[in-house]
Amino acid sequence: MTERTTPDNSRRRSEAVDLSRAGRLRDTYDKIARAYDARLADELDHKPLDRALLAAFVELAGPGRIADVGCGPGHVTRFLAARHPDVTGLDLSPEMIATARERAPEIPFTVASMLSLPVADGAWAGAVAMYSIIHLSPPERAAAFGELARALRDGGRLLVSFHVEAPDVPAGGTTHLTSWFGADVDVDVHFLDPDVVRGDLVAAGFEIESTMLRAPLDPAEFPSRRAYLLARRSR
Repeated sequence: MTERTTPDNSRRRSEAVDLSRAGRLRDTYDKIARAYDARLADELDHKPLDRALLAAFVELAGPGRIADVGCGPGHVTRFLAARHPDVTGLDLSPEMIATARERAPEIPFTVASMLSLPVADGAWAGAVAMYSIIHLSPPERAAAFGELARALRDGGRLLVSFHVEAPDVPAGGTTHLTSWFGADVDVDVHFLDPDVVRGDLVAAGFEIESTMLRAPLDPAEFPSRRAYLLARRSR
């Protein structure tokens, strides 16, 4: 298989990682893992559009391994695994992965960063990144998309979702959380312009196949407008 990662690309990915921020993000999700799981374990039951997109993604990805990148406690991973025989989940937080393994011991879960995926080139048929890019700086986001492109086979599908805007945060804005799910935290949440994210994906070697924007589902979720981008690895 042709190696798609050049030394320059590897160096840029390494330079993009802010280790202190990565540590704070890991600690944040370790702190909230149990509360997060308790509140969101059944969230897809209330989100018909999300379920439809994930089901369509599985069909488009076809045979081969599908990865849930930034899987948290694994509720999306479990949804995918009920519809596909080869699914794995990865997350930066050891506590999130421990919770995911308790919920679904039959699914392989791995502690890993989306900035340095522990897989060979072209290993995956598809990947989903559901709200897992919302904490990344622009260089980190570019690095993550480069890693996802490397990990996907030719023609592999990627489904990305993220917050676009909220009543008090415009697209392109950032909010800083100091309290979340009852815990003291130190983490930024980025609200992203879909055009910017589409450009990042194209730059990483993806072709955008579909874009969906939707309003928040009240009262099931945080009141943000959301985007879902379906992309195909084209080079």
